[in-house]
Amino acid sequence: MLSEYKLLIFDWDGTLADSVGRIVTAMRVAAQRTGRPERDEMSIRGIIGLGLPEAILTLYPDMAEPEMVVFRQHYADVYIAMDEQPSPLFAGVADTLEAFRADGYRLAVATGKARRGLDRVLKVHGWERFFDVTRAADETASKPDPLMLNQILGHCDVPPSQALMVGDASFDLLMARNAGIDSVAVSYGAQPVERLLTFKPRLTIDRFPELRTWLGRQVK
Repeated sequence: MLSEYKLLIFDWDGTLADSVGRIVTAMRVAAQRTGRPERDEMSIRGIIGLGLPEAILTLYPDMAEPEMVVFRQHYADVYIAMDEQPSPLFAGVADTLEAFRADGYRLAVATGKARRGLDRVLKVHGWERFFDVTRAADETASKPDPLMLNQILGHCDVPPSQALMVGDASFDLLMARNAGIDSVAVSYGAQPVERLLTFKPRLTIDRFPELRTWLGRQVK
């Protein structure tokens, strides 16, 4: 039996997959290779969730387009090399998602990753057809613009009141607010939970399976 929610939408990096450390490393190496000053870890964690161009410009506001192209390529080269051994899913993610599917929930991904990167990790986990719909940052507007959530809602024909966004970054929760969707914050991802609480999520979880336990209590 379903809760008041019919559609569960997940961020990828830092929510489903333990990939934040690789993003930090790739950003630092790209900075080294382009002669830019390295940003500290908290600054880089603070941009995770944005599309890559928006993330880079947040860290380096004066960067012009030609340098951006080079920086992005260095970042991609480093990240893809590390991702030959894919970032692991957080404990309980695979089993819990399978349980959500068995429960009858519609499932979606809304990520700051590019489509190529998202498709690569979905294939690794055998999830090419697992989710009802996925949206990547390079085929829609970057978070916190609600466009990707609105597209997911439209695809699934579900109203905002019956959808729930789960993420580890302020951009996830602000995007949900902008789309009129309730949110759940995860405490184990990119950004401090104190920062996430300012966006008034319905729930904060320390382990992914806690989400299913909570949803089970919301059944009408």
